[in-house]
Amino acid sequence: MATTVSYKNEVHPLSSNTRAHSVNPQSIPMTNVSSGYVRQSANEGLGVCGWILVILSYILVAITVPFSLCVCIKVVQEYERAVILRLGRILPGGAKGPGLFFILPCVDTIIKVDLRTATFNVPPQEVLTRDSVTVAVDAVVYSRVYNPVISVTNVKDTQSATQLLAQTTLRNILGTKTLQEILCEREVIAQSMQGHLDEGTEPWGVKVERVEIKDVRLPQSMQRSMAAEAEASREARAKVIAAEGEQKASRQLKEAADVIAESPIALQLRYLQTLTTISAEKNSTIVFPIPVELLSLIKR
Repeated sequence: MATTVSYKNEVHPLSSNTRAHSVNPQSIPMTNVSSGYVRQSANEGLGVCGWILVILSYILVAITVPFSLCVCIKVVQEYERAVILRLGRILPGGAKGPGLFFILPCVDTIIKVDLRTATFNVPPQEVLTRDSVTVAVDAVVYSRVYNPVISVTNVKDTQSATQLLAQTTLRNILGTKTLQEILCEREVIAQSMQGHLDEGTEPWGVKVERVEIKDVRLPQSMQRSMAAEAEASREARAKVIAAEGEQKASRQLKEAADVIAESPIALQLRYLQTLTTISAEKNSTIVFPIPVELLSLIKR
């Protein structure tokens, strides 16, 4: 006997907070009325023709047993859910799976939905920032389907719709930021983008789990300008550091000169120490300094 597992007690997080969303088979969204949904059973409104087709399908299965079991029994993996439409209406109980379940040939249509996290790249978006700088920014979005029934009934292609919404959201958010904010606040931009995407994809049964900004590309002219500015800033800092070193060295020399002036014999000792250093290098030429006082006497 085939087994049927209902997708009615699974709880999935809607966001990074403690909120949770429970799929109840008694409140399956079928018909959108204003801002809410009205439950509608699959067997309601089938009509006489619909019931005749269902009965004929059962008779066909009974006649062709066991060959019909190859067509009627389906298997859904652990990471999948199956949405079954009978004559265009979703069966009560919501999505089926994982495991085995039974469908009727000719009247039932099965749509499998993958619940695993899907990853897609947001192509580089050419954006004009708030300070009139053109940048190209790309991102990565991680999303998954948390409600298979809504994802089947409310949107045609969840992956494509989420990707297009991510491109638009990325352009809208970056247009309100300056270049400095884009370069320094990637985490803030990613969180803001995730919140907007999660709010926009909730009616589609899609949960955006994570958004990451991959790269920020600047024009070549802007890169050269920023490199020149950084180089000039480094040269200015180097000159300031060299000037500070010269200032400290001059102060030390002044203090040394004051010490030598207080004791004239110290200059003679320094002179002898210099001669010792020169002779240690085996030089044939020795330079004797002439005191300035002697030159002044000769001039007189």
